[in-house]
Amino acid sequence: MAISLSSPAFSEGAMIPKRHACDGNNLSPELAWSKSGLPVKSYAVVAEDPDAPSRTFIHWVIFNIPPEARGLPAGVAVRKEIPGIGRQGVNDAKTNGYFGPCPPPGKPHRYFFRIFALDEMLDLPSGCTAAELQREMQSHLLDSGSLMGTYHR
Repeated sequence: MAISLSSPAFSEGAMIPKRHACDGNNLSPELAWSKSGLPVKSYAVVAEDPDAPSRTFIHWVIFNIPPEARGLPAGVAVRKEIPGIGRQGVNDAKTNGYFGPCPPPGKPHRYFFRIFALDEMLDLPSGCTAAELQREMQSHLLDSGSLMGTYHR
């Protein structure tokens, strides 16, 4: 059973608005997800661009989102820890928090926002990488879902 992930900013496969990209305000988009019937203890979100020139580029790592949360607001602060929201890891721009789409000029890139339902809060520090998060999540994953948007310059 997959978690339904959506955003009022863009629909599946649609263009991500400029305000959520490096060309605009670089604000994280609002996200909403369905309630899982499983015993969720926390959520994590990872946003990535698999079409980046050299390798998949990580745009956002946020975890230890409380189990009662059904989404994230637009413009989550770019800080390591946000009370009531969660901890943020480092993205491939080497900052904590969200870094919006910023592809080179040319063809559109795909941006996948992935939600993970976990059976515990993770014992990871703020500033961890997506790879560290994925290793830690591996044995705690209950459910997941994704939303894909595009962006081009």
